Amino acid sequence: MTFSTEGAPSRAPELEGSLGVVEFRIDGKSGVPFYRQIIEQVKFGIAQGRLHAGDQLPTVRQLAVDLSVNPNTVIRAYRELEFEGVVDSHQGSGTFVARHEPKVDALERARMLDQILTELLARATDYGFSLDEILEGLRQRKESSS
Repeated sequence: MTFSTEGAPSRAPELEGSLGVVEFRIDGKSGVPFYRQIIEQVKFGIAQGRLHAGDQLPTVRQLAVDLSVNPNTVIRAYRELEFEGVVDSHQGSGTFVARHEPKVDALERARMLDQILTELLARATDYGFSLDEILEGLRQRKESSS
């Protein structure tokens, strides 16, 4: 897993899950609360198969330092994830992806896509790109990856 905050330097330590690297990013310009961004990225990592049942998440302190956020932000995200049954926390040993991997429903997927698109549009328009340029760039990216 790689951790970074948009616009800020990152030490970017990597912790690998079973299938690959999950990258956590915090975007201060998105308007989405930081704790929600952490929650959504953990859920998305599970949905993509990059995080599996039993995988250990970073400690509260480590993630807070790596993302340059208050530890209470990470605590809030982990508590919500635990309440939803996505993770299990064990005092003294850490936070782990729950043994019963939750499915991401259509509403959650739509919310994730909305966040991704909002961030993409905000960053691209900050750099002066028009909607047509963004769409053409996406088309070209899709064609080159097919």
